[in-house]
Amino acid sequence: MKTVNLYFQVHQPWRLKVYRFFNIGKDHNYLDDFTNRAIMQKVARQCYLPMNALLLNLIKEHKGAFKCSFSITGTAVEQFRIYAPEVLDSFRALAETGCVEFLAETYSHSLAALSSKEDFVEQVKLHSKMIKDEFGKKPVAFRNTELIYSDQIGEMVSALGFKTILAEGAKHVLGWKSPDYVYTNAIDNRLRVLLRNYKLSDDIAFRFSNQGWDQYPLTADKFAGWVKESAGEVVNLFMDYETFGEHQKATTGIFDFVKALPKAILKQQTNIRFSLKKASLMAGTQAEASKILMLRTAWLQAHQTTPTP
Repeated sequence: MKTVNLYFQVHQPWRLKVYRFFNIGKDHNYLDDFTNRAIMQKVARQCYLPMNALLLNLIKEHKGAFKCSFSITGTAVEQFRIYAPEVLDSFRALAETGCVEFLAETYSHSLAALSSKEDFVEQVKLHSKMIKDEFGKKPVAFRNTELIYSDQIGEMVSALGFKTILAEGAKHVLGWKSPDYVYTNAIDNRLRVLLRNYKLSDDIAFRFSNQGWDQYPLTADKFAGWVKESAGEVVNLFMDYETFGEHQKATTGIFDFVKALPKAILKQQTNIRFSLKKASLMAGTQAEASKILMLRTAWLQAHQTTPTP
């Protein structure tokens, strides 16, 4: 049984206003409320609301066969509450279907895992409580900021009670190995490691509307064929939620693509399913203990100028 794990990351940072020397001691409001409101409401209008409505319809249409998961930062939820409460309501509607899973992460999309275990644990617990309070779902899977992973981070995550962690399927680290299998943490092999299939994920996230791409236009049937042809037991499609309607505008046909994708994948063969938990908890000979040292994102590597102690 091949499993498609469809995961979306939702994050909005608090943006700071211009703060001048003469404001010191007089103005204690550091946030740019106008910009925060404008950006949140624009993204809600173009991405969150139409995409949530589309996913809800797909879940109903496929009678539970279509599933997906989200990671929503605490700072995003805070802004939903203030600027776009209807977005929170739409996520709650998805949670009530039982076909949507919410992952844990650091509360504010921070890099605490690389600097302070104490701060990391505190942020993860705070985020998990927020997810439970807002959506009635206790997270059992974890994603770290920008999918940063190491064996030591995995050990901390397992100690917090999580069963699964998501990480980047970096080719230069994996070498000959494929991201399309379930791995385990080398220190604590109870923790399953799901690796992002960066090629298929980026085909949607970055190349979908690129008319210079040799596979343009990307159709749901073509993409479903690629999923079927993958040799592994899982296909992990991880991407920013803002891909849909914000990075890839509605005029590119991205919403029509998503609408057609579940049917195109499910009709390929009877042993393909959408899920997250079931795949992450599966046991088998292919769930090997793989010591993937500091599986970091390209973002981190590009900005790291000195070795990590």
